[in-house]
Amino acid sequence: MKKRGIVAGIIAALIVLDQLVKAYVVQNIALGEIKPWIPNLVSLTYLQNRGAAFSMLQDQQWFFAVITLVVMAGAIWYLHKHIEDSFWTVFGLVLIIAGGLGNFIDRISQGFVVDMFHLDFVNFAIFNVADSYLTVGVLVLLLAMLKEEMNGN
Repeated sequence: MKKRGIVAGIIAALIVLDQLVKAYVVQNIALGEIKPWIPNLVSLTYLQNRGAAFSMLQDQQWFFAVITLVVMAGAIWYLHKHIEDSFWTVFGLVLIIAGGLGNFIDRISQGFVVDMFHLDFVNFAIFNVADSYLTVGVLVLLLAMLKEEMNGN
C-alpha cells in the first residue's frame, strides 16, 4: 500500500510539473513566438496543438479524450496489478500515465494541448513535457519487457 501511495504521489508531481511549465509558457510567450532557451539547442515557443502527435487529426478532442481515458484506465490497471514488478516496468508506466493525464487535462480544460519545446538543431515536431514523459515511458517499458523476455520471464 505504501508503494502505491508513493507511485501516485510521483505521478501527481509529474503532472503538476507539466502543467506549471505549460502555464508559464502561456503567460510569458505569445502564440507562435520563439524564444531561445539553450542557444542552438532548444527554443521555447507557444503552440496550440489541436491534434495528436505531429498535429495529426486536428480538432478531434472528444476522440482523443475517449482514447486517452481507455488507455489510461488500462495503464493504471496494469500498474496496479504489476506494482511489485521491476522498477523499470513501474517507472515506464508512471511516465506513460503522467504524460497521458497531463495532455488529457489540456484537452478537456482548453480544447488543445500546449506545446513549447522546439529543437533548433533538427526539423522535428514541437512537443511538451507530457509528450516527453510518454516517449521516455514507452521506451523504458519496451526495454523492460525486452529485458524480461531475454531473461526468460
